[in-house]
Amino acid sequence: MAEAAEFQGMSPSPARRWFRRTGALLAAAPLLAGFLQLPASPSADAAERTAVADATGANTVDVSLDSLTPSVPSEGDTLTVSGRVTNKGKKTITSAHVGLRVGPTMNGRSAIDDAAKSNAYAGREVDDKYTREFPKLAPGVPQTFNISVPVDKLDLSADGVYQLGVTLAGQTAAQPYEQILGIERTFLPWQPEAADTRTKTTYLWPLISSSHMTAETDSNEQQTPVFRDDDLAAELAPGGRLQQLLALGKDLDVTWVIDPDLLASVDAMTRSYQIEGDDESTTPGRHQAVAKQWLGELEETVQGKEIVALPFADPDLASLAHNGKKVTSSLSHLKDATDVAAITVESILHVTPSTDYAWPVNGAIDPSIVKVATSAGADTVIARNDTLKETGSLPYTPTSARPIGGGTTAVVADARLSQAFQGDMAVAGNSTLAVQKFLAQSLMINRQAPDRQRSIVVAPQRMPSASQAQTMAQALTALEDSNWSQSASLSTATKAKPDPGAATQVPSASSYPSSLRKQQLPQAAFEQIENTQWKLDNFQVILTDRSRVVTPFGRAMNRAMSTSWRGHAPDAVVYRSGVESYLNDLVKQVRLIQKSEAKLSGRSATIPVTVQNNLVQGVDHLVLRLTSEQPTRLRIGDRAHREQPVEVSGGHSQSVKFTANGRANGRASVVAQLYTEDGEKYGPPVTFDVRVTEITPTVMLVIAGGVLLLVLAGFRMYTQRKRATARQAEQESEDAFETDDEADGPEEASDAESGADAPEQPSDPSPDTAPESTEPSATGERVDR
Repeated sequence: MAEAAEFQGMSPSPARRWFRRTGALLAAAPLLAGFLQLPASPSADAAERTAVADATGANTVDVSLDSLTPSVPSEGDTLTVSGRVTNKGKKTITSAHVGLRVGPTMNGRSAIDDAAKSNAYAGREVDDKYTREFPKLAPGVPQTFNISVPVDKLDLSADGVYQLGVTLAGQTAAQPYEQILGIERTFLPWQPEAADTRTKTTYLWPLISSSHMTAETDSNEQQTPVFRDDDLAAELAPGGRLQQLLALGKDLDVTWVIDPDLLASVDAMTRSYQIEGDDESTTPGRHQAVAKQWLGELEETVQGKEIVALPFADPDLASLAHNGKKVTSSLSHLKDATDVAAITVESILHVTPSTDYAWPVNGAIDPSIVKVATSAGADTVIARNDTLKETGSLPYTPTSARPIGGGTTAVVADARLSQAFQGDMAVAGNSTLAVQKFLAQSLMINRQAPDRQRSIVVAPQRMPSASQAQTMAQALTALEDSNWSQSASLSTATKAKPDPGAATQVPSASSYPSSLRKQQLPQAAFEQIENTQWKLDNFQVILTDRSRVVTPFGRAMNRAMSTSWRGHAPDAVVYRSGVESYLNDLVKQVRLIQKSEAKLSGRSATIPVTVQNNLVQGVDHLVLRLTSEQPTRLRIGDRAHREQPVEVSGGHSQSVKFTANGRANGRASVVAQLYTEDGEKYGPPVTFDVRVTEITPTVMLVIAGGVLLLVLAGFRMYTQRKRATARQAEQESEDAFETDDEADGPEEASDAESGADAPEQPSDPSPDTAPESTEPSATGERVDR
C-alpha cells in the first residue's frame, strides 16, 4: 500500500511507450511473416521470439556483470557495461550478441527486491549498434564484453529507478532462431537534477575485530602480553581487512564505530608481544611496524570525526539479556566494559568518543535487551527495521529515530541498506549488483516522499571483509555524489524529529530471531566467568601490585563475553577455560611447602611452616593458620590452632614458626592453611604428622634425682672451697707472723713454699662441659627447640 501510493504524481510514459511498442511489434509480426513468405510459427519476428524465449526463463548462458560506470549517470554521460558470458550448455551457440535492455521504472522498494530475484523479461533492447557480437560461443569457455552507450540513447525520461538488463541472444542447432539464452539484471538510478529535499544518510563504519589477546603476560616489568594468534597482524597489513577499512574510510563521510579492545590490542602490538603456540610455548611477535603504522594513520584520520566507542570487547548484549542476567556479576562486567571504553579511546587516539550507544547483534531487540543495553549508561539503542517493523500506516520509510519509552531512543537502521553488502563481494559481478541495488533503494526512499526530509541510518555487518569494505566504499562514494542524498552523523540522526506514525513498540522476547538465539553464549559461559571473577577477587587481595593482575584479567573476562564468539562456540569455550586455567596457575605460585613428619621430644618446641611466593611481586594480607587435629595430644600454643600474618617478597620463601606443646605420646595430625584477611581459604591445605615423645614419670624421678645430686655436689664443692679459703687465709697469717719473728728458721718457710705445689685434692670439681654425642639423628623432620 505504501509503495503503491508513493508514485501517484509520476508519469508512466516510459512503461506505456514500451508496452505500445511491444504490442505493435507483436501485432505486426504475422503480417511481416506473410510478407516475407516465411513459416508462421518458428519464423516469427525476432523480437517476438526473443520475448517468448525470455519469458520461459532460458538460462543456457551465464551472464556476469562485472562493472557498470557511472553507477549514477547524469545527462551527457556515457554508460559503460562490462562483463563475461559463459555457455553452460553442451552445444555451441551461434550468431550471438550481448545487448542492453531498459525496462520501466520501479514502483516501490519491494518491486526492486522482486526484480532482483526474477529472471523474466527485461524490457526493450537498446539500439543494436550498441551490442557485442559473438559468432560462436563454445561450451564452458568464458568470453568478455564491453559495451558503451550514451545515456541519451537509453530513453530515461522520468526520474526514478530503471531496470537494466544485460542479455545474450543467439541460436542453437536445436532452435535455429534468435532467442534470449542468458540474462543478468540490475538497476539504474536516474536523478539528473538535484532533489528538492535530500535524504540525510548516516553510514556506520565499524572497526571491530575478534578477541586476540589472552589474560597471560610475561613476568617482566613491562608485562609483555601474549596473543592467541597472529591473525590481527594480517588484518592490519596492506590489503588486510582492517587496513582496507581504514584506507577507504578516511575519504568517506561516515561515523566511525570502534571497539576499544581493537585499539588496545594494536597498541600492545606496537611494543614487545608474544604469540601463543600449540604446545603452550610462545614465540616473539614481529609486526610492531605494521601496528604502529595502522594506529598512526587511524589517529590522524579520526581527528574531527564523530566516533562511537562500543563497550570494551563489544559484549554480546542479547546473550547477557537472555542468559547472563541470572548470573550475579555479569552486568557488572558490562558496566566495567563501558567505563573503560572512553578511557581507552582517549588515551590511544586522543579524541573523545561517544559512549551513548548500544548496538545489539543485527539490531535485533526485545524489552530485556533494551534494559540490559541501557543498564551501563547508554541511552540510545541501534536497532533495525526488520525487528522494529512498521505497521503499514506510513506510505514511506520513516526517519530512523524513535522514542521507545523510559527516556531511551532507538535509532532504527534500514535493513535493506544495512544488508546490501553481506555476500561474497570478491566476485566482481556480486559487487556490481550490490552497489546498484543499494543506490536504487536509496533513491527509492527519497522518491517515496520527495517533499519530506527523512534521516536514514545504515548499520552494516560488524566485521566486513576487505572486498565488502571496497564495495561499501564504492557505493558510498556514488551516494555522496548523488543528487538525492546528503551525509549526516549518527548524533544528527539521533536528534532528528521522529515521524508521528513510525513504529515505537519494542517487540516481545518471543519474536527474537531463533537463528540469532542459537548463537548466543549459554548461561554456563557466564557462570564460568563468574567463577573466574571470584577466584580473581580472592587472589588480588594478597597482592602488593594488584594492577598487574586485575587489569589483564578484567579485560580478558570482557573478551570472554564478546559478540565475536557468535558462530565460534568451541573457540569461546577454549578461551574462557584458558583464562581460568592461567589464573589457577598464578594462584598456585603462592603456596605452602609440603612437610614431612615432625618430632616433638619434650613438652614444647617450635614448628616451622614455609610459605613460598614464586610471583614477581610480593604478597601480604595473608594469614597462616596451624591447627592440631588432636588437641588432647598436641596443642599449638595453648589452644587447638594459632594464626600468624604472612608477608613474602616476590621470588622468596618465608618460614613461619608456631610454638607446639605436647600433652601425650603419639602422633598428632596438624593442618596448615592459608587464608585471606577476610577469612577466605587460599590454596590447598598442607597436612603433616607430629610425633610426640612425652617423658615418663619414672624417667622424671631419675632426672629429678640426678638434678638433686648435682645440686648437692655443687653445695659440697661450695663448702669445700670455702674451707680451703679459710685455711689458706689462716696459713698466710701464720707466715706473716713468722716473718716478723726471725727465730723461727728457714725450714718452715720452705715447707710453706712446697705447699703451693701440693697435689689436687680428691674433692676438687670436675669439668662441667660434657662431650658431644656421636649418635646419629633420628629419622623425620625435627622441630626447633
